[in-house]
Amino acid sequence: MSEVIENNLVGDNQPEYSVSEISGVVKGLIESEFEYVRIRGEIGRVSNPRSGHIYLDLKDERSVLAAVIWKGNVRNLPAMPEEGLEVVASGKLTTFGAQSKYQLIVDQIMPAGEGALMALLEKRKEKLKQEGMFDVSRKKPLPYLPDVIGVITSSSGAVIRDILHRLKDRFPREVLVWPVSVQGDRCALEVSRAIDGFNRLTEFDEIKKPDLLIVARGGGSLEDLWGFNEEIVLRAVAASEIPVISAIGHETDTTLIDLVSDVRAPTPTAAAEIAVPVLSDVSKALDKIVNRQWQQLKQKLLISEQRLVAVSRLMPRSEELCALQSQRLDVASERLPRGLISLLQRNKLQSARVFAGLQPRFLQQVVQAQYERKTNYFQSLRAGFKKNLEAKSIKLQLKLSDLRTNDLHREIKTKELSLNRLTQRILNLGSNIIVPRLANLNNLDRLRETLGYKETLNRGYSVIRADGSVVTSVLEVIDNVELEVEFKDGRIGVCISDKADITKKQAAKHNNKSKAGGSSPKQGSLF
Repeated sequence: MSEVIENNLVGDNQPEYSVSEISGVVKGLIESEFEYVRIRGEIGRVSNPRSGHIYLDLKDERSVLAAVIWKGNVRNLPAMPEEGLEVVASGKLTTFGAQSKYQLIVDQIMPAGEGALMALLEKRKEKLKQEGMFDVSRKKPLPYLPDVIGVITSSSGAVIRDILHRLKDRFPREVLVWPVSVQGDRCALEVSRAIDGFNRLTEFDEIKKPDLLIVARGGGSLEDLWGFNEEIVLRAVAASEIPVISAIGHETDTTLIDLVSDVRAPTPTAAAEIAVPVLSDVSKALDKIVNRQWQQLKQKLLISEQRLVAVSRLMPRSEELCALQSQRLDVASERLPRGLISLLQRNKLQSARVFAGLQPRFLQQVVQAQYERKTNYFQSLRAGFKKNLEAKSIKLQLKLSDLRTNDLHREIKTKELSLNRLTQRILNLGSNIIVPRLANLNNLDRLRETLGYKETLNRGYSVIRADGSVVTSVLEVIDNVELEVEFKDGRIGVCISDKADITKKQAAKHNNKSKAGGSSPKQGSLF
C-alpha cells in the first residue's frame, strides 16, 4: 500500500489551478480571441426576469449559444426578441464561471433580412388584431376644421415643408411641430413620447392642445419604416384621446400604425388635405347656405302674409262682435228695477216670520223643554253612578276578604329570613377583607418601630441636636453652643465650652496611631 502511495505519477510537476483560476484563464482566452462578434441564428428560449435583463438562446440546426441583454441595452433595441425570430446579434463573447458555460453579451440585435421582419410583422399584426386594436368601432371621427394641428415628424425633412405648404394653400391653421427621429433605434420611443406629450397638454398650459395629430414620414424600406411597427408606438396611438392621421411612406408602403390610426393617408401631403378643407370651397358653401336661408326666409314671409290675409277675411268686424252683448245688456238693465222690488218684498216676509217666532211665550216653552230634558238626564246619570258605586264596593269587600292574616305573616317571615341571610353575608365579607388587612397593618407598624431610631436609643445610643437639626460630626459643633441630647427616657441640655482641645487631642491621637503603625515593620504593641 505504501509503495503505491510513494510511487510518483508522471507529470506531477505541472502547476495546479483552483477552479476560479482556471475559469479566469478560460474567460481571458475567450474574450481576447472573440473581442467583438456578429452571430446569426434563431431565437429559442426567451426569459424576462424582474431585474429588467433579457436572457435568450441563439440556435441553429446543431448548436445552442446562451446570450444575455443587459437592462441598459434593452431600451435601445429596435425590436424586442421573440421566440422563433431569425436575428443577427452583435456583442462580446465571454464566460459565466458559476455555471461553467460561455455566453454572448448582446449590444445590438437585428432581424436577419426582410423575411424575418415580415414574419415578425405578421405575428404582431395577428396579436394586435386579436386585441381589437384594428376595430373600426374604436376609431375616432376627425374634426371638420381643427384650430390647432400637431405634426410628429422630422424637423429637417421635406415632409414637414410639404404639410405646412399644403395647409397654407387649403386653410391656414396653427401648427405645432414635435420633431422626432423617423428611423433607427430611437424612432419608436420618440414617436410614442410625442403622441403622449401632445395628449398630456391641458387648457392651463401655454401651448394649446392640438385638435388633430398627424404622424408623417417619407418613403423607405421595411427596415427604415420599422419604428412605426413597434408596439410602443401602436399602443400610444390607440390610447390617444386626440384623433390621429398616419401618413407613413408612399401609397404602397403599409405599416401597422396605418391600421391602428383613426385615418390613414397615402402621403403626408394627402394627410394635410384630409386634415382641413379648402378655404374657397368652405366660403362657397357658406355663401350657398346663406343664400338658401335667405330664400327660405323670403318664402316663409310670403306664405305667412298670404295666410294672414286669408284669416283676416274670415274674421267678423268689431261692431258685429259687440252687438249681441250690447243687446243683452239692454235687456238686463230693463229687468233690474223689477227684480230689486221683488227681492225686497221676499226679505220683508221672511223677517216677519222670524220676529213672530221670538215672542215671550214661545221662548218660555223652549226653555222649559230644555230644563226637563237636562233634569231627566241628570237623574239617569245619578242612578247609574249609584249602581256602579255599589258594584265597586262589593268587589272591594270580596278582595279584602281574600287577604288573610296568615299569608301576610308568612310573607313577612320570608322577607325577614332573606334580610338576615344578606346581613350575615355582608358581615362575613367584611371580616374576610378587613381582618387580613388589619393584620398586615399591625405587621407594618411593628416593622416601623423596629427600624425606627427609638429602638436604637434603647440599646444605649443617643441623638444630639443643635437648633432642631441632628448633629452627626464634631466639626458641626460651634463653641459655647447649647446642644440637646436625647436618651431613651428623655432629653437634656448640654453646653460645649472648649471644642478646640477635644479636636486637637483627637488629631494628636490619630497621628500617634499612624506613627506607631509605621515605625517598625514588626507588629506593634496593643497599648
